[in-house]
Amino acid sequence: MAITTAVYVDGYNLYYGRIRNTCFKWIDVVRLFEILLHDQNPTNELARVHYFTAMALGRFATHGGASVAAQACYLRAHEHLHPDRFLKTLGRHSMERKGTLLPVFNPDGPYDRKQRIRVWKIEEKQTDVNIALAMYRDAASGRYAQMVICSNDSDVEPVLRAIREDFPHIRLGVVTPRHPPDGGGPAGRSVSSSLDGRADWTRTHLLDDELKRALLPLRVQTGRKPIRKPEHW
Repeated sequence: MAITTAVYVDGYNLYYGRIRNTCFKWIDVVRLFEILLHDQNPTNELARVHYFTAMALGRFATHGGASVAAQACYLRAHEHLHPDRFLKTLGRHSMERKGTLLPVFNPDGPYDRKQRIRVWKIEEKQTDVNIALAMYRDAASGRYAQMVICSNDSDVEPVLRAIREDFPHIRLGVVTPRHPPDGGGPAGRSVSSSLDGRADWTRTHLLDDELKRALLPLRVQTGRKPIRKPEHW
């Protein structure tokens, strides 16, 4: 019998943990999790991917407005290709407009808390709360036999604990967006033990081959103007 599964993707965690500085930015997350879930258990059946992110801020992005447009194209491509299985939830960014004073690091001398520099501090907001609400509501609905979180952020551990306690029949999976240990990528953070401890199974990294098999078409036909992979991606 098929194991009906929903996946919850922390977009920023996936990007900064595994996708950034690679050729895999144009990744089809629905196709990726079809591959991962089938490899984990052939009876897994992907019903929906919930994708959580915040839109880029052009004036702080490397490519300015082109970065904002690229992200919008990426989301539209998913919505067109997977209208019934891809659902995005947008958070927002918080920014200290006058900047934030942070201490200056001095590797050659003692720490002096009086030496500070004013920097921009931009934080993504609402993603953890949105993930928790979506997961718990779906657990309460009884729609899914399995729920999988793609994140390495321990802040989502409380919702896994709550689902484990209140809905013990639901299987929980964790996919950690990390480079393989021998893959030549940056070492990054270790696997969150708090997430792993709540899961029935955990994937500790994503392979290049898995990502290559899940890339979006270079041009997504829509019936109107096609959606193209951004040039700088």
